[in-house]
Amino acid sequence: MWVYLTVLALTLAVLWVRKRYSYWKERGIPYSKPSFPAGNIRGMGRTEHISAQMQRCYKELKGKSPIGGIFFFINPVALIMDLDLIKNVLVKDFQHFHDRSVYSNEKDDPLSAHLFAMEGTKWKNLRAKLTPTFTSGKMKMMYPTIIGVAEEFLKLIRTESSKNTEIEMKEILARFTTDVIGNCAFGLECNSLHDPEAEFRRMGRKIFSFANGRLLKIVIAQQFRSVARSLRITVTDKEVSDFFMGAVKDTVKYREESKIERNDFMSLLLKLKNAESLEDGNAHNIDPLTVEELAAQAFVFFLAGFETSSTAMSYCLYELAQNTDLQNKARKCVLDSIKKHGSMTYEAIQDMHYIDQCINESLRKYPPASILTRTVSKDYRLPNSDVVLQQGSTIVIPVYAIHHDPEYYPDPERYDPDRFTPDQVAKRNPFTFLPFGEGPRICIGMRFGMMQARVGLAYLMKDFRFTLSSKTPVPLKISPRNPVLTSEGGLWLEVEKL
Repeated sequence: MWVYLTVLALTLAVLWVRKRYSYWKERGIPYSKPSFPAGNIRGMGRTEHISAQMQRCYKELKGKSPIGGIFFFINPVALIMDLDLIKNVLVKDFQHFHDRSVYSNEKDDPLSAHLFAMEGTKWKNLRAKLTPTFTSGKMKMMYPTIIGVAEEFLKLIRTESSKNTEIEMKEILARFTTDVIGNCAFGLECNSLHDPEAEFRRMGRKIFSFANGRLLKIVIAQQFRSVARSLRITVTDKEVSDFFMGAVKDTVKYREESKIERNDFMSLLLKLKNAESLEDGNAHNIDPLTVEELAAQAFVFFLAGFETSSTAMSYCLYELAQNTDLQNKARKCVLDSIKKHGSMTYEAIQDMHYIDQCINESLRKYPPASILTRTVSKDYRLPNSDVVLQQGSTIVIPVYAIHHDPEYYPDPERYDPDRFTPDQVAKRNPFTFLPFGEGPRICIGMRFGMMQARVGLAYLMKDFRFTLSSKTPVPLKISPRNPVLTSEGGLWLEVEKL
């Protein structure tokens, strides 16, 4: 009897999986053949980064239809390849796609309930509250804090280069951005430039450590969010959660009791906690942030700010180290701007247009977020089509694949900052460059991230020359275990003081 029941159960399970995997075929949508149980993301986290998997599907399906069918495990996912449709998803028809399809669990994992992961009205309200935090005026206000960290960064590079011409830059850049974000988001001296094992740096490494199947756990929770929440699944490491929650609560208590104000994110978040507006004369109808909500926002500023900016700078240095002419041009841009403005002022940094081009080209070639995901919040009929994307389904925009499409970027593996001159940018469809997303959910910290990357690179270009070390492979090997597009191992460069 039990044998028959087992056979029956297995037969039904196989038929159900086959039915799931026929989803796109039944709708007449070209699709990439999946394999059980991972669908089209087999090997993710072990042998291959998701950017490579999505690029393969993109190449297979592009030109056959505005969308292609793929599968994350047994869930059908729409791969959006048409630029006009991408514009609809991110901007024009945003009301159908306002959620990111990222797992959060506010009750059991309060740090996961941050702006990046929030959904619906709650996201909209918090985004409106936080948007004034990232205006040009607020960035200028925080600039002296960044410069203070950059001066310490410069001292460290001078010391290291006097001991040894070969330096592992990836870790030092992460320590620089950790100290910048720690100062600006938490108002704390993290001291990781001088102590590689400082608590903030150690926690930063732990956030992006995806050993022991943690990445798989996160992806599964993301694909089955309701089930994961009912099982009280958490995605933030407990030690990390306890550390950041404690750091925020201690900072809030100290500042409120001592009545301390600083030009940083924490002061702006404290205003929101106390139902004060960040825009003068507009203090009505603001619901206060709880300490837990405040902590979640400080946490996401930290994890989004230090890793993505340090990675972008690492890739930029890696490419400039291979091309002396481009590096000299970047250095001249920095020195000319300093000469024009008298010193490394906020205005001087804004005037370093070629440095911006170098950063943008590294973001094109190595976008930190290699895909964008969205959930369909209500049924959406594709323009001029009978195809309907069903409510609750997931869509993916393959950023890495688009950035490496020779139709948009000829010879895409070549690093060429001149792709981002104003004339070249004007010729291209803006939706061929999506390192920060686009539309209402564009990265809220984009200005801040670009500013700290500009400052870091300007300080390095001004005083040092970089060439590749024999320890650094060409091309770089991308780590399959990190959702952020990051290289495996370090970035060793020969550093010569000018």
